[in-house]
Amino acid sequence: MNLASLDLNLVVALRALLEERNVTNAGRRIGLSQPAMSAALARLRRHFDDDLLARSGGQYELTALGQVLLDRTATVCDLLDRLFTSRADFDPATEEHTFTFIASDYALAVFGAELARTVHREAPHVRLSFRQTPMDIVERTGPLLSGVDGLFMPHGIISDFPATDLYGDRWVFLVSADNPEVGDRLRGEDLVRLPWVTYQRTYDAPAVRQLGMLGIEPRVDVSVDSFQAIPHLVAGTRRIALVQERLAELLRGVAPFRVMECPYEAVPLQEALWWHPVHTHDAAHVWLREKAQEVASRLP
Repeated sequence: MNLASLDLNLVVALRALLEERNVTNAGRRIGLSQPAMSAALARLRRHFDDDLLARSGGQYELTALGQVLLDRTATVCDLLDRLFTSRADFDPATEEHTFTFIASDYALAVFGAELARTVHREAPHVRLSFRQTPMDIVERTGPLLSGVDGLFMPHGIISDFPATDLYGDRWVFLVSADNPEVGDRLRGEDLVRLPWVTYQRTYDAPAVRQLGMLGIEPRVDVSVDSFQAIPHLVAGTRRIALVQERLAELLRGVAPFRVMECPYEAVPLQEALWWHPVHTHDAAHVWLREKAQEVASRLP
């Protein structure tokens, strides 16, 4: 396939057609007349040797290939948009820019808040947008990273993308302050006996995967997509939870809980900023990474 021979405008038309599943609506979305959009669909059908859109009753449905192309075209369009908006230089004092990150509420509380304060002081026209880490981040890292500026996530969960280390943390357990079944320290048998509160996909964390090697299978009583909700779900119950020590210190006082050492040598956590390779040499992104490293160096 010779890329130079392709009309890249067809990528935009393809995305609109696959998402709208209607020629008229797709044309209106990208500013093309219905005849022009029909001609684009005809060219795309010839190129892929597939109908892409097949009539089903009074509407169109995606073919099998059309369904495959749906996510890919969105990723390509996001990458092209970021590619052609790249800058050779960046002046934080004057530039207007929006950086979008994927982050858990842990990363936002421990690191993102201070990053936002620093950016506000040094780049008054720069905006930060934080999105909650989706459940399928491991399976769809590439497509998700292509649409944002970065992902805050520890090492050991994803790989094969550029990253810069930010700060270290360690795992501790939370138990209710009035839990009579836990004494001065947790024991390995407590991890089997007591019910757990977990953060959505806790099993992705290396510290939890270690448990399987020790023959411990956590009995999950409650699963939640917010680290900061965990203390409230532990308080007043028999439940235990594995959380990051920095977050536990920030949350002291929000609920009656005790912080306990792990009864096994849990692998420490190394938080990092990950990004898509398309951003590596972009001036704005280089400045952003430098600010992130600077903020991380100031963390206690």
